[in-house]
Amino acid sequence: MGNQLGSAGLMLVNTLINIYLFLLMLRFLLQASRADYFNPLSQTVVKITQPVVGPFQSFLGPVAGRFDLATLAAGFVLKVASIIAIFMVIGIGMPPIAGLVIAGIAALANAILKIYFFAMIVMIILSWVAPNASHPAALLVMQLVEPIMAPVRRIIPPLGMIDLSPIVVFIAINLIDGLVIGSLIRAAGISGALVGL
Repeated sequence: MGNQLGSAGLMLVNTLINIYLFLLMLRFLLQASRADYFNPLSQTVVKITQPVVGPFQSFLGPVAGRFDLATLAAGFVLKVASIIAIFMVIGIGMPPIAGLVIAGIAALANAILKIYFFAMIVMIILSWVAPNASHPAALLVMQLVEPIMAPVRRIIPPLGMIDLSPIVVFIAINLIDGLVIGSLIRAAGISGALVGL
């Protein structure tokens, strides 16, 4: 019974860390897509993640350009530290360093793909039910997905009222998830559940 409670507790902690990693990667993507920084939801994400990102900003410096390296570093260190802690609590010992690095990269990539996947679903639903929505959440979703949709739209322009670009992006997300992330997880030799899959 105690062992089951311990396992459930570890899985709960791992889930909470994965949710926080999701927020960190959302912050990274909002910066990369140049989404409205003053949007209330952007501000909320920044406030929630700042305690972890702040120390990395003092070390790596403020954001310069589109890519927030401090947020990426914070997410990577958080995930790697959580995997080490879980291994130690379970009693397996320290996992190999190379496996940890690969698992950390896979976790970041997995979180980014999940954000894009859910944002695409929200965008499609909004395009059906409220195509001209001005709600802060709707605007943020549109700003988030536009950088990955625009290149596809240039190659496959909308056919009248039908836009095929979301289908292409979904296929690309699934291919990257299955081939790249799957390969990274296998190379890391660490359970996909710990990485966030």
